[in-house]
Amino acid sequence: MNPRVKEVNSTDDYELMLVFTNGERGVYDCSGLLEFGVFEELRDKAYFKQAKVVDGTVAWPHEQDVCPDTLYLDSVKMP
Repeated sequence: MNPRVKEVNSTDDYELMLVFTNGERGVYDCSGLLEFGVFEELRDKAYFKQAKVVDGTVAWPHEQDVCPDTLYLDSVKMP
């Protein structure tokens, strides 16, 4: 099983700065999601910045979330 998200901070560029349960850090670019159905609401930067950790993944108030495996596998790992 891949590590889960422990901390998240969002940027004005639709990126999520992530800390995983194994201590690794990564950046996940959400800009590719903004054209898809429920994720269109994330275009509102104030709403996007409401991202929070819920059960090991990232979610927003209207129940949008991203699979924790996707966040880990597709994030650019940082030193």
